[in-house]
Amino acid sequence: MTELLPDERLDHLLGKEGRIIQSPTVFSYSLDAALLAQFVWVPIKQGQLVDLCAGNGAIPLFLSYRTKGTITGLEIQPRLAGMARRSIQLNDKQDQLKMVEGDVKEAGKLLGYGLYDVVTCNPPYFLAHASSNRNLSEHYTIARHEVLCTLEDCIRSAADLLKQGGKTAFVHRPERLLDIVTLMRQYRIEPKRMQWIYPKQGKEANMLLIEGIKDAKPGLKVLPPFIVYEQDDTYTLQMRKHLDV
Repeated sequence: MTELLPDERLDHLLGKEGRIIQSPTVFSYSLDAALLAQFVWVPIKQGQLVDLCAGNGAIPLFLSYRTKGTITGLEIQPRLAGMARRSIQLNDKQDQLKMVEGDVKEAGKLLGYGLYDVVTCNPPYFLAHASSNRNLSEHYTIARHEVLCTLEDCIRSAADLLKQGGKTAFVHRPERLLDIVTLMRQYRIEPKRMQWIYPKQGKEANMLLIEGIKDAKPGLKVLPPFIVYEQDDTYTLQMRKHLDV
């Protein structure tokens, strides 16, 4: 039986049989993690995958249902990395998943350069100086603000880890699109697929998913809009089919 700390709880992974350790005072995964894990291309039978800014391990756990490849999560916060390791054990996925505690800026040194088929990342969304959005919890502040790493750090490290022809995917806010594309190309990652995520029909997009290939030729495919909720706040059929919920 996995022991939980006083502020922790066991939650179901959205649309999956697995469970994950979460904490309202430390960290809980959001829908963006589930969407990114479903959006990114993955090798089915084998391969080497990395998730940067892995938090409590939600994206590696979600990815484990889509691929038999090995998945490594990299997380700088010891408490979150520990939560992820216990969730991996809870789901009996130690043979496929592992968590490494370390700085995303040192990803190449920690994990190896040019070895990976896929890199995912749900990076901090807000700039470090965006104090109006700062969270009271230090853990949430680090996860959501560019305090310990920037968008450029994440994209540069993804490029360091990828094989030539390897794929990387990010989830972020729409207002950072031009920054993302500029930085991807700066580090030899060509944007190839993108999708806008809308909370409801008629609302502005509040997320974007984007995937690129290292050293690929130009050519971006924009997928149809993805709408999460009906007007009555239930999941759309598109969402239910997408995540099997």
